[in-house]
Amino acid sequence: MSTSPSVAVITGASSGIGAVYAERFAARGYDLLLVARREDRLRELASKLEALHGISVQTLPADLADESGIQAVEEALRSNERIEILVNNAGTAHIAPFTAGSAELHQADIMLNITALTRLSLAALARFQAQDSGTIINVASVVSLHARAGSAVYSGTKGYVLNFTRALQEEVAGSNVRVQAMLPAITATEIWDVSGVSMEDLPPAAIMTGENLVDAALVGLDKGEAVTIPALHDLTLWETYEKARLAIFESCLTGVPAPRYQEK
Repeated sequence: MSTSPSVAVITGASSGIGAVYAERFAARGYDLLLVARREDRLRELASKLEALHGISVQTLPADLADESGIQAVEEALRSNERIEILVNNAGTAHIAPFTAGSAELHQADIMLNITALTRLSLAALARFQAQDSGTIINVASVVSLHARAGSAVYSGTKGYVLNFTRALQEEVAGSNVRVQAMLPAITATEIWDVSGVSMEDLPPAAIMTGENLVDAALVGLDKGEAVTIPALHDLTLWETYEKARLAIFESCLTGVPAPRYQEK
């Protein structure tokens, strides 16, 4: 029987939130498989983490907005039985009016934020369920809960991530497989460099560091939270939201149109 450490796979690992997840899981003794487009940054991070933590790091340069990139990571998830954690962190945002973006730009965003996350979750979860162990962390966003002008595609994709993750949680309930949705708010990462919004235009007090975000998210994971929102201080707001959301769903199971929609 192998005594090799378990492996954590982290997408979008070359910077920002993904790089912090890589460091934190390395500190916990996991070997790593780091996925991102920028091979030079992956190699630099791999060397640093191997030296600091004495773990083994593999790198897999892949563009998850491209079919071949998705397939490469799918194959790694299916073939490496040591993989116990998948962090679906890779994502992008373009903040602008919907009609200002091309169909090709929107499709690329959907491919990365939805298609890649879905297919990598499938590749990992099939094996995690078979072995009754494993963890998937899906990075969504607080815009899963509230969309604003200029974020139609980004908010839409992150809303998908949250609902997709909720459904997976119900499917693995009662097993030793864990699926967490993590919802960052405004976070200091390089996503702003491509988003069309400068961090200089954001309220400084609202910006969380990637380190604080991931550390809080991992506390939530360790506590068994299904949905973790690191920036939310008043938990009763979430509890009220969840109660109302479920009540709305259950109240719709009547088969009868509401009186306000019935002609008099």
